[in-house]
Amino acid sequence: MEISVGILAAQEINVFFRGEYRESTTSTLYTQKLKLSWKEGQVEVENTSGIRLLSLPLCFCPQEADSSTFELSDVTIGIHFHWERKENQRFKGRLKIIAENGQLRAVNILDIEDYLQSVISSEMSAMSFPELLKTHAVISRSWLLAQRAKAECRKGQTAQTNFINDTSTYIRWYDREDHLYFDVCADDHCQRYQGIQKITAPAVRQAIEATRGEILTYQGEVCDTRFSKCCGGITENFENVWEKNIHPYLKSVPDTPEHTPFSYDLTQEAAMERWVKEKPNVFCHTNDKNILANVLNDYDQETTDFFRWEVYYTQQELSELIRNRLGMDFGQIEELIPIERGPSGRLIRLQVVGSKKSRIIGKELLIRKALSPTHLYSSAFIVEKKTDDDKTCGFRLIGAGWGHGVGLCQIGAAVMSYKGYTYREILRHYFPGTEIEQLKEK
Repeated sequence: MEISVGILAAQEINVFFRGEYRESTTSTLYTQKLKLSWKEGQVEVENTSGIRLLSLPLCFCPQEADSSTFELSDVTIGIHFHWERKENQRFKGRLKIIAENGQLRAVNILDIEDYLQSVISSEMSAMSFPELLKTHAVISRSWLLAQRAKAECRKGQTAQTNFINDTSTYIRWYDREDHLYFDVCADDHCQRYQGIQKITAPAVRQAIEATRGEILTYQGEVCDTRFSKCCGGITENFENVWEKNIHPYLKSVPDTPEHTPFSYDLTQEAAMERWVKEKPNVFCHTNDKNILANVLNDYDQETTDFFRWEVYYTQQELSELIRNRLGMDFGQIEELIPIERGPSGRLIRLQVVGSKKSRIIGKELLIRKALSPTHLYSSAFIVEKKTDDDKTCGFRLIGAGWGHGVGLCQIGAAVMSYKGYTYREILRHYFPGTEIEQLKEK
């Protein structure tokens, strides 16, 4: 089974072929360096033999699929996040070049199992615990197929509204429906897919082989298996982050061993305040560098305060930040008032009160975008307003977790694997009521 992955969009794309690649429309063979440039709806193809102007789309097919790879220069990873950077990446399979929004888009077409080897090595260290690698192989495969099925169901349908914007409320949620020309993208918006250079350990291939074709299902349907870096101690309901579709297997679960009592009602402010200021005994609460190095890639290890964190803004800093991030002038921010929280304590709706206007914003990702130059770690935070002579001077946000918190908690799953849980037990913990089934090839 093949999938298509959107890698890079730019006015100019530089490719280096390791092996011979045949361009399908002209049957021309290409090797080594190739520069592709957008030229008013066409593509200028330049190599040592000269320059040709061709129509889109183009498809470059390897003549020796097992040994040939291609490299793309300056691929951005962590787009709009605090770890954003560029790197060169190598890929197996075919390279397709299409037109998208007035520029070129590089799309990689390859076998799903080859894709998964890179995904689980990109989402975490390739040296991760074997049961954790198996866990991620199953959920990455399942998530991909669920997105395909969703896209197929929505063909020909009117696009769903994903925002509410009026004088009192700005509610928006973000998913992956904007990918019209390929199955998934290569960054955190979908699943990290950073090429074959991330596949550095035999354990990755072994995990793929050990779970080959295994998917997670609920009542016979493939599961939309979401995951985030660290839930902060309890996971969130799907419908509180994305559209109002209830998935029983994506409900809030404490990140604790089965039958462990959990007495917090984090939808209430008093309980939420206690929760974020404590450090409860949950799976994802770990400072063990060996465990973290097993699950986090090098740039993820730059983040050390993911379980509990604090951010402080002066009133002026926060006012300018929100104005720039939302494109709305609230004046001087006077209050940040929690309106609605999910069971993990993540804010679904937050009222922003300024000297010029007041508005309720949500859902969780919009709140995170509004309150950080990149993305706030999570929306599971409390607000402490600082005053001087009864005048607002700043805001301290004290929070829990890293990411949306729905589904599998990667740090928690790493600790479970370290403690001896099998991948089946880990999946059962984070996706209650599900079954592991063998994918039926069509």
